[in-house]
Amino acid sequence: MSAVLRGALRWLRPPPRGGRPDPLAAAALRPLGVGAGAQGRKETQSPSLGKDRADTVIIGGGCVGVSLAYHLAKAGLKDVVLLEKSELTAGSTWHAAGLTTYFHPGINLKKIHSYSIKLYEKLEEETGQAVGFHQPGSIRIASTPTRVDEFKYQMTRAGWHPTEQYLITPEKVQELFPLLNMDMVLAGLYNPGDGHIDPYSLTMALAAGARKYGAQLNYPIQVTNLNSRSDGTWEVETPLGIIRAKRIVNTAGFWAREIGKMIGLQHPLIPVHHQYVVTSTIPEVKALKIELPVIRDLEGSYYLRQERDGLLFGPYESEEKMKLQDSWVTNGVPPGFGKELFESDLDRIMEHIEAAMEMVPVLKNADIINTIAGPITYSPDILPMVGPHQGVRNYWVAIGFGYGIIHAGGIGKYLSDWIFEGEPPFDLIELDPNRYGKWTTTEYTAAKARESYGFNNIVGYPKEERFAGRPTERTSGLYDLLKSKCSMGFHAGWEQPHWFYKPGDETGYKPSFRRTNWFDPVGREYKQVMEKVGVIDLSPFGKFKVKGTDSVKLLDHLFANVVPKVGSTNISHMLTPRGKVYAELTVSQLYPGEFMLVTGSGSELHDLRWIEEEVTRGDYKVEIENMTDEMGVLGVAGPYARQILQKLTSEDLSDGSFKFLQSRHLKLSDIAVTAIRISYTGELGWELYHRKEDSVALYSAIMEAGQKEGIDNFGTYALNALRLEKGFRAWGAEMNCDTNPLEAGLEYFVKLNKPADFTGKQALKQIKEKGLKRRLVYLTLETDNVDPEGNESVWHNGKVIGNTTSGSFSYSAQQSLAFAYVPTELSKVGQKLEVELLGKNYPATIIEEPLVLTEPTRMRLQRKGESPKI
Repeated sequence: MSAVLRGALRWLRPPPRGGRPDPLAAAALRPLGVGAGAQGRKETQSPSLGKDRADTVIIGGGCVGVSLAYHLAKAGLKDVVLLEKSELTAGSTWHAAGLTTYFHPGINLKKIHSYSIKLYEKLEEETGQAVGFHQPGSIRIASTPTRVDEFKYQMTRAGWHPTEQYLITPEKVQELFPLLNMDMVLAGLYNPGDGHIDPYSLTMALAAGARKYGAQLNYPIQVTNLNSRSDGTWEVETPLGIIRAKRIVNTAGFWAREIGKMIGLQHPLIPVHHQYVVTSTIPEVKALKIELPVIRDLEGSYYLRQERDGLLFGPYESEEKMKLQDSWVTNGVPPGFGKELFESDLDRIMEHIEAAMEMVPVLKNADIINTIAGPITYSPDILPMVGPHQGVRNYWVAIGFGYGIIHAGGIGKYLSDWIFEGEPPFDLIELDPNRYGKWTTTEYTAAKARESYGFNNIVGYPKEERFAGRPTERTSGLYDLLKSKCSMGFHAGWEQPHWFYKPGDETGYKPSFRRTNWFDPVGREYKQVMEKVGVIDLSPFGKFKVKGTDSVKLLDHLFANVVPKVGSTNISHMLTPRGKVYAELTVSQLYPGEFMLVTGSGSELHDLRWIEEEVTRGDYKVEIENMTDEMGVLGVAGPYARQILQKLTSEDLSDGSFKFLQSRHLKLSDIAVTAIRISYTGELGWELYHRKEDSVALYSAIMEAGQKEGIDNFGTYALNALRLEKGFRAWGAEMNCDTNPLEAGLEYFVKLNKPADFTGKQALKQIKEKGLKRRLVYLTLETDNVDPEGNESVWHNGKVIGNTTSGSFSYSAQQSLAFAYVPTELSKVGQKLEVELLGKNYPATIIEEPLVLTEPTRMRLQRKGESPKI
C-alpha cells in the first residue's frame, strides 16, 4: 500500500525546504476544488489608507477578519477599516480544507457553527459572489463500543439545540457512504447540513459584502506599530501613515503574536503543520449519483471528503509525530510569508493513510495528485481566543483558530454584537482570551498545542483531564505535599486535588462515561465533611483587593447586592446591561473602603477585565490589586471545624462571636490569615486566606490540631456533590451570560430596591414585569451506573423541554441529583420529567430545594426548637 502512495509522490512539485515555494509551485499544490476560480483572479489593489481616523481597525484579512468587517459594517458601524499586509486570504485561510459542521461538543460553540452555515447558505445571493458551498452532510464513524457511548453522550446534548444531529445505524451509514468497509462500523453520528466550502470564494464574498455596507479593506498595508493613547484610543502605524482608531481587533492569524508583541502581550499561539492530500479521479467515486458525505474516522484520526471525482483526506498525526513551526515563535514569522506552504512529509501520516485505505478500500488504487502542508495557528487548548483583552483598553482579539472556516461567520457576528451592545450576545467563556495569563509560557503553549493536535479525535470524556505541559509555574504552596496523595485537576494553570487516595483504591485518572474509580472515594470524602472535618486547597480562586475613595461607590454600581459592612461578607453578582449574570463573587469589606473580591479560578481575568473597564468608564478613584498568585486559600469544613481551629488561636470563634458571613484578620498558629466564615460545602466552615509561602505551615498546623477529631483531606469532586445537595448555584453552570438571576433563583442576592442604579437594574425590572418563561429546578433522578454532568436534554411527553446545568450523585439520598432549566409551567415541585443519559431517558422528579439544609439554617431551626432535615 505504501509503495503505491510513494510512487504517486513523484507527481508532486513540493516546495523547497524553508517553506517558501515560488507562486507557480504554490498554485500547483492547491486542491482542484479549493479556491476554484481563484487562479487568474487574484485581486489587485493599490495600497491606500483612505482615511486617518476609524471607529474600528481590523488587522488581518483572512476569513475571520473579513467576516468581522462584514458584520460590523452591515450592522451600521461607520468607519470600519481592515488592514492586510499581503492580500485577502493569505495565511491559513487560502489553503484550508474548508470543512463546515454543525457538530461541536461545546454547547454554545454549536451556535457559532450554526450561524456560520446559515450565513454561508445565503451569502452568494446577498453578495453576488459564488462561494462553492457543498452540503452533502457528514458522518462521524464509531468503530469501538466506547466511541458509541461518546456518540450517545453527545446526543443527549443535542436534543435542546435546533441543529439536526442523529445517531444512525451501520445500515444507514452504508446507504449514505457506500464505499466504506462496513466491518469496522458500529454506528455513525450524522449531521445532514454539514459539508465544505471554498475558503477563497467565501472570503471574497464576505469582502464584497463588507464593501457593500461601507467597510474599507486596504491591502497590501502592513501594520508596523501600535500606540495606546491616554484616552483609550489607538494610533495604528503603517508605511502610508497613521490611523487613529477607537478600538483595534487583532485577526492576524499566524501573525497575531507579532501584533501582540507591539503592545507587550505574548499571545499563547503556535503554528502547526497540517497536511492533507487530494487524489486523482477514482472510478467508484465518479460513478456515484450524489456527493458523498464528509466522514471523520475518529479511530484513524482523519477527515475525508469528496473532491470532484476524487477524495480529499486530512489526518491529525500523534503528538509524537506532528510538527510545530516553533521557530516562528522564537524568531518571528518570515517577513515575506503569506500564501506559501511547507514541504510535505507523507512519512508522518502514513499510518493514517493506511487506516483510511482500510476504512475506504477504493483509496488503495488511488493516485495522490496534490499534497498541502500549511500552517494553522493553535492555542494551547485548540480553541480560539475571542473578545476584549484584559489589561489593554480597546484591544480585541479573534485569533488562534484551528477551524477558522466554520468559526468565521459566527465569530464575526458574535464580536460585532458584543461591540455594539457592550456585552457578549451569549456565553462563550471557553473562548475568552483572558483564560490564559502570565503562567502560559512558550514551553507550555508548545506542549499543549502538540497534545491538542494529537488528541484531535480522541474520545471526549466527561471530567476530561489532559496532562501535557503540567504542572505550570502556577502551583499552590501545597502542591508538592499533596501531589502523590491525590488525583489532580487543572484549573486555569493551577493544580487542584479532585479526590484523594487511600490504600486499596484504584489510583490515577480513569475516565469513563459511567461511575469510575473516584466514585467511592468521593463518597468517603463527602462523609468526612458531613460527619467530621475536611480540608481543601482553594488557592486557585481569583482574588482581588479594591480600595480607594470611590471603592464603595464602584462596588455599589457593579454589584446587584448591597455592599457588605466592615467585617462582613456577601455573595454578589455583576450583571450585564441586559440583566444577564456576568459573574459571581464573594465580597468582603476588610477595612473601611478596602475590599477583597473572590471569584472562581476560571473567571479571574474575565472578571477583572469587566471591573477595570467599569473603573475607567466611570472614572472611579480606586486601586485594584490582583492577589491571585500571591495568596493561598485553605477551606476547613465540617462539624469539628470550629473545635480544631479554636486550638490554634486565642480569638473567639464561637457562633456568637464569629457569625456566618463575617470576616476577620487573625492568627492561627502564629500565621496571619484573613478568615471568612463561609463554605461552599454548606457545612460549618471557614476559608483561610494567607500568604502562599505560609500554606504548608498553616496546613500542617491544622492537620496536626485535628488528629483527635479525625481530620482528613477532600477534593473538588466531593465539594461539588456537597454544594449540589445544598442547592448552591455555580457560575458557568446554573448562571452565566445566558441567564438572568431571577430565572436562576438568585433573587435573595439581587436588591432591586437599593438606591444605586447598578448595571442591569433597569433590564431586570423589565424582565420581572414581563414574567419568566423558564425557571431553574432541582431534580432527583432514578439512574443506574451513570450520573448527570450538566447540559443533558430534559424530556416531557416525548419532547425535549429543557436542559440540565450540573449534576452529581447525592451520597445523602443515594440517588442522582441535578439542576435544570424547564418552562415555568413545568417547574412545580412534584412534576415528573425525564433526563436523557447515554441514550436512555431516566425518570426525574422536581423536588423542593435544598435536599440537605445548610449548617447555618439547621442551627437557626434548632434554636427555634424545630427539627431540621439533613
